Amino acid sequence: MGYKENYQIWLEDPYFDAQTKAQLKEIAADDKEIEERFYKDLEFGTAGLRGILGAGTNRMNVYTVRKATQGLANYIISQNKQSKGVAIAFDSRHMSPEFADESARTLAANGIKAYVFDALRPTPELSFAVRYLGCAAGINITASHNPPEYNGYKVYWEDGAQITPPHDQGIMEEVKKITDYAAAKTMPYYEAKQAGLYEVIGKKIDDAYNEELKKLVLNQDAIRRMQKEIKIVYSPLHGTGNLPVRRVLKELGFENVYVVKEQEMPDGNFPTVSYPNPESKEAFVLGEKLAKEVDADLILATDPDADRLGVYVKDKDGEYHVLTGNMSGTLIAQYLISEKAKRGLIEDGAAIIKSIVTTNMVDEVAKYYNVRLIEVLTGFKYIGRQILEFETKKNGSYLFGLEESYGCLPGDYARDKDAVAATMVLCEAAAYYQTQGKTLWDVMLMMYERYGYYKDSVTSITLAGKEGIEKIQFIIEELEKNSPTQIGAYQVEKVRNYRTGKSVCALTGEVTPTNLPISNVLYYELSDGAWVCVRPSGTEPKLKLYYGVKGKNFEDAEKQGAFLEKSLNEIVEHYL
Repeated sequence: MGYKENYQIWLEDPYFDAQTKAQLKEIAADDKEIEERFYKDLEFGTAGLRGILGAGTNRMNVYTVRKATQGLANYIISQNKQSKGVAIAFDSRHMSPEFADESARTLAANGIKAYVFDALRPTPELSFAVRYLGCAAGINITASHNPPEYNGYKVYWEDGAQITPPHDQGIMEEVKKITDYAAAKTMPYYEAKQAGLYEVIGKKIDDAYNEELKKLVLNQDAIRRMQKEIKIVYSPLHGTGNLPVRRVLKELGFENVYVVKEQEMPDGNFPTVSYPNPESKEAFVLGEKLAKEVDADLILATDPDADRLGVYVKDKDGEYHVLTGNMSGTLIAQYLISEKAKRGLIEDGAAIIKSIVTTNMVDEVAKYYNVRLIEVLTGFKYIGRQILEFETKKNGSYLFGLEESYGCLPGDYARDKDAVAATMVLCEAAAYYQTQGKTLWDVMLMMYERYGYYKDSVTSITLAGKEGIEKIQFIIEELEKNSPTQIGAYQVEKVRNYRTGKSVCALTGEVTPTNLPISNVLYYELSDGAWVCVRPSGTEPKLKLYYGVKGKNFEDAEKQGAFLEKSLNEIVEHYL
């Protein structure tokens, strides 16, 4: 069926409400917009849905959410787990509470109890709640750091991690089977509540989650010594982090926490930023202004669902330095692992887990402290999956996990990255190092001296719409067919083709398995320890280009990185 036929069905079928039809009538003369909204169903991918809000099969709306939830319910029933229930959380985006409620009522109509948070909550708390409540699955309504016109629907399995094989494929297949939107069941809230299939949750989960965070503290005495000295500026970027971050910092004793007032309250329009991404300098403009007024040691910002943390740290000269996700994640790893090593708290077989596009400096930290380093595909769900393997197979233990995209998890109480915990640990580290007369920037410099001057970054090419998706896939396929032998000043030594699951040595032609799941990713190991990776974004219409180098000093690393980025962009732009 073509997009015009789908459009006509939504206009005429009594299942779709008057508001939806009115919105669609407004675009009757815009064939391009009709095509974008109806040329396909909004794809239920390996983590769920994410898309632009609006009417249409390729948009986030109550009908696409119901359909996705019906597919999830069918899969849960097929696994005989319907008695365990599903936890549901949501963030500050437009339609998030409504989508959470729709999901709960569809589950209830299928005889599956829904545990719905009473107000917005961070992603990591949803991950925690799934395990705490013993649920079969979890749903989180969020589009993370996407622009305001987006929302999303993430699915978690009973281990608290986002869905991975075989459950992701199983759920996707069930969703695809639903071709009639009206086949998605629903029931009124009061009926679901009366049947004991809709329970509102809140404070009990908050308290339990908060206690798990406080168990991670290693140097409470340092916090007591510096609680009046350390000054922290924090912004929740109009999202979910405000209450849990302030609560845990207050309970630990930090007395000087300054919240950026303009960004404090939840607001799905994100009025102070073009998009609420803690990777963006724009997100820190107001925080930096406040920090200079109060002479803060740290400037911290969490994204709307509070799973990613942006960081600025002040040096002894009063200058603020931006930490990338690679830098802040490695700094937290250094603090936690060094302190645990002192206390003899590192078990045999303990491992740091990182994604394949995360800095190789982490490898050096692992080597220095004699702990295992495990690489997984991009997506924190793969770190969660590795934690589950440790639990079930008893073949190791979890020490720390991180991704370059500003996300890490300091403990195994949850199975997704946690910016609330990262904020807490970083503030603790700042207090601890200040008792030694050091700033966090001093520690970062020490790490560069010890491990090497690593420069890692990511750039991206935005290619929106149907044509953009096709172009991204074309570029990947062309790179696969015409693999470069040199990128910038570096020779390609090995190509890890995760599309085929095979690594090919450029020098000998030897083929070895990647030993990771099949994924639409190409990774190039280069001479002198450099690397490049090309992959489509899983959440945005972008082709992402990652790279890393190791220099002799800051200037050398910056120079090498800039040249490698330029060369990589030139190779990719050849196919645009």
